[in-house]
Amino acid sequence: MKKRYIVLSLSIIAASVLCLAFMHGFRTSSSRKEDRCPDIEPQPSALLNAALQYIETHPKYKSRYYAGGYPDDHCGTCTDVIGFALRECGYDLRTRLNEDVIAHRERYEIKDPDIDIDFRRVKNLKVYFSFNEQVCTADIQDIGEWLPGDIVIFRDHIGMISDRRNERGIPYVIHHSGPFQLQYEEDILETRNDLQLHIRIKDSSLQSTSENGEESEQ
Repeated sequence: MKKRYIVLSLSIIAASVLCLAFMHGFRTSSSRKEDRCPDIEPQPSALLNAALQYIETHPKYKSRYYAGGYPDDHCGTCTDVIGFALRECGYDLRTRLNEDVIAHRERYEIKDPDIDIDFRRVKNLKVYFSFNEQVCTADIQDIGEWLPGDIVIFRDHIGMISDRRNERGIPYVIHHSGPFQLQYEEDILETRNDLQLHIRIKDSSLQSTSENGEESEQ
């Protein structure tokens, strides 16, 4: 009898977790608008839209090597949120970081450069972005300086600033931190104590490539 009670309890808990995951994973656009701070005007961002499109595929968390660099099995890690969003905006992070590693070996702790994995490691992205893109304030209370599409880097994690904000105006972070994460946009900027970099991709860096090979600025 006791054993059946334990099994029943575990089943109820599992069902509750799945229900929460479903509700959080399939938020509507209206719920995203409700979380915006009324005193902050949302900024249009191609990077934000690209990141939202990526997480709408509900990627499963898996860390492994892929020939070609980008996961092709609907799996990924935190760095893939950034990599896929940038690629959608014509920014080939895989190639750019590899070129920077080769040109500036002294900046990186990389013995044997590998174009297919180096751009998917947070420690390398810290170095690359700090030298190649705009470094912004790390003061999260300076809320007007945090824009949708900005990149936030922690000690061993990376994400993108959302257009959703909490009641204090602090932005949510779009990220992918593990297999048991219930939602991809979370109010974590205030709760983490390992924030290291706040990066903004320069407008001149974002380009889209048309089918005929011509490039145009976003």
